Amino acid sequence: MTQDGIIKVGMADLNVAATTGILKTTGLGSCVGVTLYDARTKIAGMAHVMLPSSDIAKEGSLNIAKYADTALPDMIAKMEKLGAAVSRMEAKMAGGAQMFAFSNNSDTMRIGPRNVDSCKEMLARYRIPILSEDTGGNYGRTIEFDCTTGKLMIRSVQHGVKEI
Repeated sequence: MTQDGIIKVGMADLNVAATTGILKTTGLGSCVGVTLYDARTKIAGMAHVMLPSSDIAKEGSLNIAKYADTALPDMIAKMEKLGAAVSRMEAKMAGGAQMFAFSNNSDTMRIGPRNVDSCKEMLARYRIPILSEDTGGNYGRTIEFDCTTGKLMIRSVQHGVKEI
């Protein structure tokens, strides 16, 4: 969906763009927003990852964009179809907050940190460097990635606006 150059990326969604446009996603709490960018071709992608692994999927038809281990390979393939090269891709990411405090230290309740770790593992598999990140904490974020400049704007109520 496009409005005034904004290309929306919903929850458990991904999208790619070439040369112009701003990829935007809202509501990043424990979810992670991962952006990939090929600066030479100005081809960008954004995924709104909800969960670390598709191994836990129970739905009938798998939503590829929902999981780090399936969203990132799919986004890379879509970007390559537009002319990007994985060898030139660079990543930025935001989100992965621990939105609620739990009395036990159960790993299953640490969704945000697990999402961040899983995204980093997938990027490492493809040898895609992470240029910058704004992850963790206990607050939500909205992000916008500019396909022309490669800049990622992060907005949060607690911390205002920052650019990475």
